Amino acid sequence: MPRPSSRICGIVPSGKDGWEVHFAAWTRREAGEDIIMLSIGDHDFDTPAQTIEACVTAVRASNHHYTPLPGIPRLRKAMAAASTLCTGIATNPDQVVATPGGQAALYAAVQAVLDQGDHAIVVAPYYATYPNTFSAAGADFTVVETPAEDGFQPREADIRAALRPNTRAILINTPNNPTGAVYSRQRLEELAQICREHDLWLLSDEVYWTLGGGEHISPRSLPGMAERTLVINSMSKSHGMTGWRMGWLTGPEEMISLLTSLNLVTTYGLPAFISLACAEALENGYGVKEIAERYAARRTVVLDAMRGMNNVTVRGSEGGMYVMLDISALEPDDEKFAWALLDKERVGVMPGSSFGQAAAGHIRVSLCQPEAVLLEAALRLRRFASNYRREAA
Repeated sequence: MPRPSSRICGIVPSGKDGWEVHFAAWTRREAGEDIIMLSIGDHDFDTPAQTIEACVTAVRASNHHYTPLPGIPRLRKAMAAASTLCTGIATNPDQVVATPGGQAALYAAVQAVLDQGDHAIVVAPYYATYPNTFSAAGADFTVVETPAEDGFQPREADIRAALRPNTRAILINTPNNPTGAVYSRQRLEELAQICREHDLWLLSDEVYWTLGGGEHISPRSLPGMAERTLVINSMSKSHGMTGWRMGWLTGPEEMISLLTSLNLVTTYGLPAFISLACAEALENGYGVKEIAERYAARRTVVLDAMRGMNNVTVRGSEGGMYVMLDISALEPDDEKFAWALLDKERVGVMPGSSFGQAAAGHIRVSLCQPEAVLLEAALRLRRFASNYRREAA
């Protein structure tokens, strides 16, 4: 075949994206093995019934034609209201653009603020797609690690040390995937100061904002930050709608207007019936309180079950849908540990190094299973950790 572009070939330059353990676990479970899947952040429960019914009603009412590029007005109004709650700043519909999921919102944000050859800073641990999203834009980036012993909080000095003359943006994620860390107001204020001093964009991934286990602080609410912050959001986690692919980006009106043009050459608008169902879900908060309470309860159950486990330390794990375990005292090679856990105890987890060097020596445990399954997985993990030195010898 003719030569493909260097852009598409360079998105995953190593050909390895860190998800190999997950895919092996999934394949083995599909083949009939008793595998407990704790490797992915997809809910084990269905989308709330009211949202499903809203979608069915919308389909039957002939809402399956083209829609406006930035999203239908009702949806943007509902997203703006949600952004007002999420970010603490009054938001109008012209400050939001609808996207097919949070990943598309992140892609749009990166495309909007970085030219080829520009530089960005990515705070780690990070969601697995972050580096390749910058690669897709032809941008350079530096990963700034956050120490596990500091609760995976970003450090001002480390971020300043990574600045270059062509740095244009910083990307953060709080509540954080994979660590469950929730960035403190002080650390966010330090980040904001850097952005103001160096005229940088702050890309703030806040898709877990309803699952934070406490007050959510958005950097958009800090002085002088509304005009330089793009907030990535999604209905996947907060409203139990991972497969519906609906997200949005919040930012200055001028930037959102430009991003509408990006939709012109990518999505060309979103499905009307899904848009209407999402609008109704946002307007009525379908599932939000129940989902937040469910994950808070699961987090407590898992942390209680893992307390006192042999040479395993909990890190972060304040919010989101995951628990982060430091297993480096047992095995510094987290990928080796994850493969062995899958083989010996049939529990699939994500190696921490899939999310950056800061999470090396850790495993990420998803809370996306019923409590009984999580307790069984904790039992298997406790047994595995107790015997690991003998098994590894």
